[in-house]
Amino acid sequence: MSPQHRFWTGAALALLLGGSSLSADDWPRWRGPAQNGISAESVWGDAWPAGGPKILWKAEVGVGFSSFAVAAGRVYTIGNASDHDTVFCLDAENGKVLWYHPYPAELGDKFFEGGPTSTPTVDGDRVYAIGRAGDLFCFQASSGKVLWSKQLSKDFGIPVPGWGFGGSPLALGTQLLLNAGEAGLALDKTDGHLLWKSAAAESGYTTPLLLPGDDGLVLFSSGKAYLAVDPRTGKEAWRVKWVTNYGVNAADPIVRDGQMFLSTGYGKGAALFAIGAGEPRVVWQSRVLRTQINPAVQVGGFLYGIDGDAASEPGALQKAQLKCVEFATGVEKWTFPLADVGSVSAADGKLLVLSGDGELLIGPASPEGFAPTSRAKVLRGRCWSVPVLSGGRLFCRNAEGQVLSIDVKKP
Repeated sequence: MSPQHRFWTGAALALLLGGSSLSADDWPRWRGPAQNGISAESVWGDAWPAGGPKILWKAEVGVGFSSFAVAAGRVYTIGNASDHDTVFCLDAENGKVLWYHPYPAELGDKFFEGGPTSTPTVDGDRVYAIGRAGDLFCFQASSGKVLWSKQLSKDFGIPVPGWGFGGSPLALGTQLLLNAGEAGLALDKTDGHLLWKSAAAESGYTTPLLLPGDDGLVLFSSGKAYLAVDPRTGKEAWRVKWVTNYGVNAADPIVRDGQMFLSTGYGKGAALFAIGAGEPRVVWQSRVLRTQINPAVQVGGFLYGIDGDAASEPGALQKAQLKCVEFATGVEKWTFPLADVGSVSAADGKLLVLSGDGELLIGPASPEGFAPTSRAKVLRGRCWSVPVLSGGRLFCRNAEGQVLSIDVKKP
């Protein structure tokens, strides 16, 4: 095994493990340990009484759409109140605030409720968090002590994209990778010093994604393309042009078996590309799935995602559909109506769907159709944040910042 291969094998393993202090049920970053939106948790209950699920605890964290990182018995998320973003660390058992860190930040509520849209990242004994204006922090996970901080625009000349920075940090090896600039930014995760940066152009809103394989490439998005980059040098390996209205490339790609699935809203649609040998090649392209905000999940040979664009005014509803699409062909297998655009994750062959108006639905992931085994209205208002399953608890939140811990432990 070459030194390069050993390095990237180790980096990939570290990414999956997320630090030696984490357990198998932890969810240390956006999209989970494997960056695919699928929990490895299998001992949990997918049914509850007619009166709805048991709520273990509630918390208030401020306006925003940050999801959750869960590690070592702690839950991390971000919200905005009184023109300050606050990074919260909550006790997973009871919701008690263990520590919090506020910093000045505008709400930014033009066309939506506003607030932070990224999710904290846990890497061993450190937590990394970024705000929409580019305020980046490295915290000690146990105490909340700020170990270092940077401001991406002021410190590195990186322009803020139209909707603010939305991608979450990715800790890989000794680096902290950010979707900032045209094709990413790399900092030393120990002290935050700059390793490399890309051209000063607007980024997309996805989180850096480690691509499978020995090359160790990482996928970034700009407002006009998806770009594969060597994170050791910042050198671009290839790009796929992908232009949407308003430059909103927000839904994370799905990469599997030498193929890359892209999907975006505003009528753009989806496509599957063959990657890994030369320039990417289109396998199929259609408008069968238009995931505007949150990505689909792949279970077996099928994609499950929410098709539709969110309403442009806070509180307004826009009809959407949960869809099943065959990964290899793009053939639609079924649709299931939802009241509004929301999010989906998966665990143990089941879908965990949170509609945009706060209805939680759980049911088998099957190309034959979606038949929820449980469903209940759990939150009010807008709900775009992806639900997270960890340790027999399902964490959900709405735009207002109400957080729920729902008991899904196996009876």
